[in-house]
Amino acid sequence: MRDPLLQINGLKTELGDESNPVRVVDGMDLQIRRGETLALLGESGCGKSMTALSMMRLLPHGGRIATGSIHLDGDDLLALSEREMRSVRGGKMGMIFQEPMTSLNPVMRVGEQIAEAVRLHDELKGRAAVQQRVVELLDAVGIPDPERRTREYPHQLSGGMKQRVMIAMALAGRPELLIADEPTTALDVTIQAQVLRLLKQLQRETGMAILLITHDLGVVAESADRLAVMYAGQIVETADVADFFAAPKHPYSRKLFQSLPDSHKRDEQLAVIEGSVPPLDSRFEGCRFAERCELAVARCHKEIPAWNPTAPQQGVRCLLYADKPIQPGVRETKVQAVRHDVDHGETQLLQVEGLKVYFPIHKGVFRRVVGHVRAVDGVSLAIPKGRTLALVGESGCGKTTVGKGILQLIRPTAGSVRFGVDELTEMRGEALRRRRGDMQIIFQDPMSSMNPRMLVGDIVAEGMLAQGMGDRTGRQRRVVELLEQVGLPADAASRYPHEFSGGQRQRICVARALAVEPQLIVCDEPTSALDVSVQAQILNLLKSLQRQLGLSYFFITHNISVVAYLADEVAVMYLGRIVEQGRVDEVLEAPAHPYTQALLSAVPVPDPQRQRSVIRLEGDMPSPSDPPAGCHFHPRCPEAMAHCRAAYPDSVSLSGSHRASCHLLATDAASHS
Repeated sequence: MRDPLLQINGLKTELGDESNPVRVVDGMDLQIRRGETLALLGESGCGKSMTALSMMRLLPHGGRIATGSIHLDGDDLLALSEREMRSVRGGKMGMIFQEPMTSLNPVMRVGEQIAEAVRLHDELKGRAAVQQRVVELLDAVGIPDPERRTREYPHQLSGGMKQRVMIAMALAGRPELLIADEPTTALDVTIQAQVLRLLKQLQRETGMAILLITHDLGVVAESADRLAVMYAGQIVETADVADFFAAPKHPYSRKLFQSLPDSHKRDEQLAVIEGSVPPLDSRFEGCRFAERCELAVARCHKEIPAWNPTAPQQGVRCLLYADKPIQPGVRETKVQAVRHDVDHGETQLLQVEGLKVYFPIHKGVFRRVVGHVRAVDGVSLAIPKGRTLALVGESGCGKTTVGKGILQLIRPTAGSVRFGVDELTEMRGEALRRRRGDMQIIFQDPMSSMNPRMLVGDIVAEGMLAQGMGDRTGRQRRVVELLEQVGLPADAASRYPHEFSGGQRQRICVARALAVEPQLIVCDEPTSALDVSVQAQILNLLKSLQRQLGLSYFFITHNISVVAYLADEVAVMYLGRIVEQGRVDEVLEAPAHPYTQALLSAVPVPDPQRQRSVIRLEGDMPSPSDPPAGCHFHPRCPEAMAHCRAAYPDSVSLSGSHRASCHLLATDAASHS
């Protein structure tokens, strides 16, 4: 067994008033061995990031470590002076933060920022030696043309490249322990696969240990050796990854598995964890999970569970194991099946033909138009009444612009958008405003889409007021009905958005969208910022509302498991164009386009026993202001032919509902004819 590199014992971290502190980490014991990857898993607000900041001694103002010890390679980090600690941060211990753009200095060149870390933690002398080390680091993290990139600013880099720069900075001090705080959360699956592969490669080359903070079970299955599940400031389970995925022991761990959406659960409600993480300033008298646990008994509410070892370096904090361990295995929760009682037929509610949205590029004093950003470049799709069409693709491919173009929030450059019998592109003023009552949008970030100074009741009623629906008393009554419909209490109307959790805020946005009784809702990544348990609640809600009200959804996402669970059809988008479209089972089980194949191969699977072959896509998506000649995907396509560089491929019909645009498919069709 490898020696422990990091040893945490009895760590308690508090925030705020000492008389009634928020105990963000409450009695943590944790060990990370040399060369291993330990995943720290749990919901938002459970204390994962605060654990990392405690280790780095970078707590926010008002934060303090009350008791406990943190030893790194034998050194007591809590006994070091701030001067000594500065040499540890970025030296023996590096950290990659969740959002690279907020961690990088926007007015400093990338090379200068990495050079700062090199000068602080390396013994290199002279500007030339430091510059050479910076180029070596950028090359090590897989950034092409590293010497040129050192002269660029963060805004000139893609999301994946910015994350690689953060990794290069963390490696500057040759760390023995790398803390990666949600390093792939904001990235597309293709870029996520590249970053995870890079971390594994660097670990093999340097022998460093990694603490991977995440809430993605697929990432844990593919990247970690061991894991620790955290809930309400405490570790509730530790295990080897293979053992955990075969038989999670803690009831909270099992619920996380049952909340995951996939195609096998399409006809049933996802299991949800009712309620939310309890406030961490509470004085707990029993198990912290008891109020949300289906297996809880009277004893669980009165007795604080002790740590129960189940194997070397493995254990669980649960009273079910205190006297006699229960049989391991995922305990299935019976959930109500979703019955599709209403047959909506195939009446097309929305038909989009040749939609184009171009943004002009201005230059010079007189702001002359010198080109266009082809954000959406000829998209055609249809959504029947009561059905869901999912649009997937990498960030920057134009998905959100399609949604806004359909709603006429951005005026299309060309094309047709027919909603029922109306051509929306020809409607203006009052007529369009009235028609918008039939179309609503749910945004990705609920907090930024609500006025923080407005009461929730006023936020929900805003659309009704704009559409002139009912009188004040009628609108207030309707607000209460809507809040109850989305699972919120009536008194929520008299509170402000900041008083709710992320999942509750998204429910408020759903209620606001429903207020004007729409037929179509554009859902723009509505679950991407949510934990799996909260995501399950929102997906159940959307599916239930569709069944009750006959709603149609245009669901924009990059989460393939959500697509498999919720959507009827899926369209795959690349650089402004649809490259493949069909029924969910056709596209996900038999992808025809090389881009779709690469996209699906990069999706991490929550099963460490399942082997998959990731199709590597080199480079990043080209700029929509200067798309490649021929097939837009050919510079990154592993199967590109000479003909792919000459002309954009026509759409090839693979079945009555499945089509794709690829020269390979046209060649196959010709050879079989």
